[in-house]
Amino acid sequence: MYKELDLFPDEDEEEQKEESQKVDLNPLFDRLAKSKFRSSFYLNKKDKEYIHEKGWTKIEQGAREIIAKRLAPAYIPNDGKQTPMRHGIFPPFIAQHATGCCCRNCLQKWHGIPKGRQLTPSEQGYVVDVIMEWLHRHCE
Repeated sequence: MYKELDLFPDEDEEEQKEESQKVDLNPLFDRLAKSKFRSSFYLNKKDKEYIHEKGWTKIEQGAREIIAKRLAPAYIPNDGKQTPMRHGIFPPFIAQHATGCCCRNCLQKWHGIPKGRQLTPSEQGYVVDVIMEWLHRHCE
């Protein structure tokens, strides 16, 4: 007699959308592995300790912030130089270089995301997913 109501319909719909929008990153990682430069990046002991100390949630939050600030704008004054390459600063920076997500030129070359315009929220999420996947794959 009573109709069963879904108490959280929006959450279920959002989860389904997120699952359906997940991209198979294996072809990208296969291409990156063929690049001598991209495949030369790794996490050192200090980077791995930092990740374990801070936790994956904090690392992802930081990655979202740096992508929004350093990669998402349409115009980046120091594009090509905005992502540090040294270990011990913040592990997602290393992952950005390893995955071609370090500047807008590399983002266009490796991911087909054109420069000269602001990244969409979806594109920003994709970049963070790529970075986090690389970190997970390289952090034992």
